[in-house]
Amino acid sequence: MEATSGILFAVEAGIRSKLIAMGATSKEKAVTGKQAHFSIKEDNWISYIAGGMFAGVKKTVDGRFYVPIYH
Repeated sequence: MEATSGILFAVEAGIRSKLIAMGATSKEKAVTGKQAHFSIKEDNWISYIAGGMFAGVKKTVDGRFYVPIYH
């Protein structure tokens, strides 16, 4: 379990970095996985990562992703 959580943490950090670099910080600015150039590993994990209420990466109804930045 520890190895899986380490991999998940690293993949999530990579996804967050890509989305923030693209400016995907709100629903209006959300991008697709293809636009963000997710790797195969990131593409496989994104549904799990963008899942819950407290997830750091959010998914829109139309399948785009963003990292909410609160001011």
